[in-house]
Amino acid sequence: MSTLELTQELELNKKNNLNLEEEQNNFLQTNLGKIVDTGLEIGIKALLPDYIENDIIEIKDDLFDEGFSEALNTTVDKVVNLGKNVVGLVTGNIENIAQAEEIIKEGGLIDGISDLIDNALKQGEKYGIISKGISTIIKTGKNTLLNTIETNIDNNFDTQIEKVEKLDKYIERWQKYYEKQDFKNMEYQYEKVMENLEDVLPLEEIMIKARQIENIHNLIKNNGKNFNLSEEELELANKLI
Repeated sequence: MSTLELTQELELNKKNNLNLEEEQNNFLQTNLGKIVDTGLEIGIKALLPDYIENDIIEIKDDLFDEGFSEALNTTVDKVVNLGKNVVGLVTGNIENIAQAEEIIKEGGLIDGISDLIDNALKQGEKYGIISKGISTIIKTGKNTLLNTIETNIDNNFDTQIEKVEKLDKYIERWQKYYEKQDFKNMEYQYEKVMENLEDVLPLEEIMIKARQIENIHNLIKNNGKNFNLSEEELELANKLI
């Protein structure tokens, strides 16, 4: 390999690492945002048992509006960066679900959310979004909100582990049918891989396997389901990840 080719490959690897890190951060922002939103609704419902569900949702939406969501995204970013430093993650890319969970905990997400709730209640009272009585109840029961959110986060990471294991099985089955040149069953497993990939934290090992499968599968499909691919085609399929 020439110096130019080596330089280009190193630059491509660096770019891929940055893209993966960005994908992981975006996934965590979106996923944790949904978890926090659900946790707040459940927690407020527990603190205000005499209120009907529509009123609970209205209180939650008024207090924790778009500004709160933006602040939460910023908090998640800071937590992930701090957590990575604490656990000594050199590459920047999260390697497995257990590591992601450790990063979120070590980065202090719950403390960050606690501060955001305090600020939301302060602003809500100041601008008359909620009454002082409701604000006091939520402040007093803030640990209930935080415990609900923390439990939801733990459950979500457990679900993520299960989803990664399921995805691995679909990948293994695709590879098995690929070796048998059974395109019909390959197609089914391929669709399952792509479908489940959307719900899983993009981990480097999983993403590489999935993209290799995607490239090779589409090469065969576009080749009239002919498995006779050239070495150059297979090499290209493995490079375009």
